[in-house]
Amino acid sequence: MNIQLADWHVEFELPQSELAVAALQFAEGAEQPYLFRHSVRGYLFAREIANHRGLRPDVDYHDEQLFLGCVLHDLGLTEQGNGDQRFEVDGADLAAAFLREHGADDSTVAVVWDAVALHTSDGIASRKEPEVALAQAGIALDVMGRGKEALTEGFAERVHSAFPRDDLGYVIADAIVAQAMANPAKASPLSLAGQLLRQRLPHGTVPDWHDLIAGAGWGDRRTAVPGDHG
Repeated sequence: MNIQLADWHVEFELPQSELAVAALQFAEGAEQPYLFRHSVRGYLFAREIANHRGLRPDVDYHDEQLFLGCVLHDLGLTEQGNGDQRFEVDGADLAAAFLREHGADDSTVAVVWDAVALHTSDGIASRKEPEVALAQAGIALDVMGRGKEALTEGFAERVHSAFPRDDLGYVIADAIVAQAMANPAKASPLSLAGQLLRQRLPHGTVPDWHDLIAGAGWGDRRTAVPGDHG
């Protein structure tokens, strides 16, 4: 494969198959730099979590599938991937289309679709295939720092030196909200986008759980429970 790899690609021993390199280049071309760097960090942190758990690449999990799931996980926040579904699902559909166009097998497409679609789904991704669970864990570590104890000393500093954060936690929230403001169909009240949107708009603009139940038309009524002052 006569592809010139970036120094950091070699330094961090990223997968070098034709599909992996093509996916990396696709993500880099489609995403804003802060989002692309987050995607790569998600993989690096996911791989460290796997090592911490004693999981072996290409024995206990498929390393290329994990890489693809992480690198492609935020395509739904790009112009190309911005459709009418929640951004996780839009991104999963675009990732699957890309993989099929590049000859990926059905198993890889299915695993990567789940990894992308479920990367914000605590308690669900962790019960799926190891590549899906690890992708969600690595991405969450990068955004919220959850599970940092899995990282070897100095590793996060190396990663952040090569892939600066650019205030990711706030910038990515702004991107999600911008999509939701432009297209409310992307922000179900019970989704991450819906939660973030609720924080930015006046109280009552986005329905909460009680609003949804009241609008169901079944006549359910809330009964008082001990300690409930609502």
